[in-house]
This record gives sequence, structure tokens and C-alpha cells, in this order.
Amino acid sequence: MTRFLTALCLLLSLFALPTKTVLAETQDADFIVAVVGDGVITHNELKSRLAGVLRQLEKQGTPLPPQDVLERQMLERMIMERAQFSYAKESGLRIDDAQLEQALGRIAAGNNLSPAQFRSALEKDGVSYAQFREEIRGEMTMARLREREVESKLVVSEGEIDNYLANQTASGGNEEYQLAHILLRAPESASPEQLQKLRLRGEQALAKARGGDNFAELTAAYSDAPDALQGGNLGWRPLSRLPQLYAEIAGRLGEGQVSDLLRSSAGFHIVKLLGKRGGNGPVSIQQTHARHILIRVNEVTSESEAKHKLDIVRERIVNGQDFAEQARLYSQDGSAAKGGDLGWLNPGDTVPEFERAMNALKPGELSEVVQSPFGMHLIQVIERREKDVSAERQRTVARQAIRERKLDEAYQDWLRQLRDRTYVENRLEQQ
Repeated sequence: MTRFLTALCLLLSLFALPTKTVLAETQDADFIVAVVGDGVITHNELKSRLAGVLRQLEKQGTPLPPQDVLERQMLERMIMERAQFSYAKESGLRIDDAQLEQALGRIAAGNNLSPAQFRSALEKDGVSYAQFREEIRGEMTMARLREREVESKLVVSEGEIDNYLANQTASGGNEEYQLAHILLRAPESASPEQLQKLRLRGEQALAKARGGDNFAELTAAYSDAPDALQGGNLGWRPLSRLPQLYAEIAGRLGEGQVSDLLRSSAGFHIVKLLGKRGGNGPVSIQQTHARHILIRVNEVTSESEAKHKLDIVRERIVNGQDFAEQARLYSQDGSAAKGGDLGWLNPGDTVPEFERAMNALKPGELSEVVQSPFGMHLIQVIERREKDVSAERQRTVARQAIRERKLDEAYQDWLRQLRDRTYVENRLEQQ
């Protein structure tokens, strides 16, 4: 439980009790440090967020960058969050209280606690439950925004799949790489002067990285990526799931080695190889036999109405009515005639929200109402099996791997464009 809370608090940059390392007070009164769209970020809000991060970094023993550097890094992160929240609000995307309570319930259950016990555990750790709820709502909003604005628009061609499979065969296939990275994001219409300034900053970070400075500390000080305060660690990934630029350099780096300063449309990058593992071997996938009931969300049926309808259907099924019969009566999917049966599904066959919810179910278990870009679903897993990957399924796996690679790049591009078209007045930069 403690490890979970520590990781989650760091990931969400949660608020915390004051510590000795909190921002130094320059005056008693609060003041505005940034204007984002039609909203503001205050000094006290920045202090509170930074205090939580400092506490977690200190617990982990991570070397800290200078105070003013970390302060500016946190403010930029908050600016990006506010820009996304503002866009979500303008475009009608909202996480209501019912959806939020379901998510909190799943988090509590994942820690084998009741909601009340989970709340007590958070508060014992010095985390305000009200603030925690709103942080979770914010994370859900940004995830939904990413799915709607980026994931749903990605296209993978058959030619890309052919090239991927050919490269897998040539490279021997199943090796995984653990990379950490620094991203210095360039504005979409950056001037030559701006790019030169950014390049010099990147060369400064690169010199420090090659000089032996702690890479996680440099990431916190320099990187504009969302994972900057987690050391820029991308985790273990095969080359196929790395951004193309990183995949091209990873195989040429030795363990612990740092790349040159790399250039892409997003800006400048520095990559460090933390480790490498794996090799050839048989590949199998887990298939899931599932069925679902779908109520579509549109101009006629709102999210709340669709959810209410499915809540009633779910209660009927729990009380003994047949799932297949309810699917035939109410589902608005083409599978309705088959009782909602989707057959055997492979990783990547469904949209991410559906797949995540399905993968969390045990055979025979019925989900709560799940939202995806298609509408609201009830999902039931019938059974699971392991199967060797055939040529056809290899293409499906390849398609998913390519989507994940392209998603990283597309998401960074979308964030950069959103930042550029949002009115931002960073008053710390003006000091």
C-alpha cells in the first residue's frame, strides 16, 4: 500500500503538508504566477504542488535540481494541465461524480481496501481526500482527451505493418530496451533565434549528462515531457514500441551511454540507455472471449442517459436475467443479434478503454458501465486462452505496436500545438 501511494502521489504530483524544502516565502500575500486562457495559477497553488513532489523525491533519495529550476519546471507542467482542462471544458468533455466514484472504488479495491479505509490511508499519509479526488478527475480528463483527440485519429497502413514485420525478422525480434529521455519542446512556429536558444540549452544538458550528472535530476531540471519528474524513464519496451527517433538510436547505444542531441519536429531530445534484455523465442498472446451491451452517446442520448439505461440493464443481469437476451433487446452494436458475443479478441482488437476494462475482469465477471469513444458498455468475459501467434495475428500485434509508437509522437505534437494556441502568460519567466 505504501509503495502504491508513493508512486501514485509522485505520478499525480499530489499536494502535501509543508516541508522545509517548500518554496521560500517572498511575501505573505498570494499572487498570480501564470495566466492560462481565462484562468490563473497562484503562487500558493504552485507551492502546494511543488511541496508534494519535493516530499516524494526526498523519500526516494533523488538528487534535487536547484529550487528555482524545479519551480519553473512544475509551473510549466501545471500550465500544460490547465491548457488541457480548458480545452476539455470548451469541447464538452467532463468526468462526472458517478464516473469519478467508480474510479476511486477501483483504486481502493486494487489495494484490498474499502473506500472508507482507502480514504483513511490517504489522510494518514498526509494527503487531502478532496484534493486527491480532484487530481484523479484531472488525470481521467486528460486520459479521455488524449484518447479522443489523438488515439482515435491514428491510422496504421498495411505498408507500415509489412515494414515492421520485416524489421522484426531482420533484427531477431524480442529484445527490450529501458530508456530515459529529456525533451526540450520547441514551439510549433519557432523562430531561428528560439531554436538556437533551445539547442544551446540542450547542449548544456547533454554536457552535464556525459559529465556524469544524475540523469533523473537533469530530467527534472530540463525536460518538458510529462514524465520529467519521474526521471524521464520510459520503462522496458521493444524497439517497436519506442518513438521512431528513439528506436533508431537505441540499438547503437551501450548500456549507460547517452545519445547526441537529437532533433525532431517536437524539439530536441537526449536519450540514455539504462538497460537491455531479451532475445529470440516463441511469441504467444492471450485471447479473451467476451460479450458486451452498447448504448451509443449522440445528440439524442447523453452520457448520463446512456449510463442510466445500462445501470438498469446491469441490475437486471445481476438479479438473474440472461445477458444475451438483454443484449438482443438493448444493445446498439452489430453484435446484438448474437447476444453481444464478440468472439475471441486479441490485444489491440478493441479501443484502449474497452480493452483495459475487459482485461481487469475475471471469467464470468460483469463490468460496471464503461465509457469509450463509441458510447457506454457493459462487458462480460466468458473465458481466456493462450494462443501461438499466427501470421494473421502477428499483423494485429504489429498494428498495435505501431499504434503505440505513433501515439507517443502524435501526443507530443498535439500537446505542443495546444500549448501554442493557448494564451499563456508565465510571470516567473518575466522575473
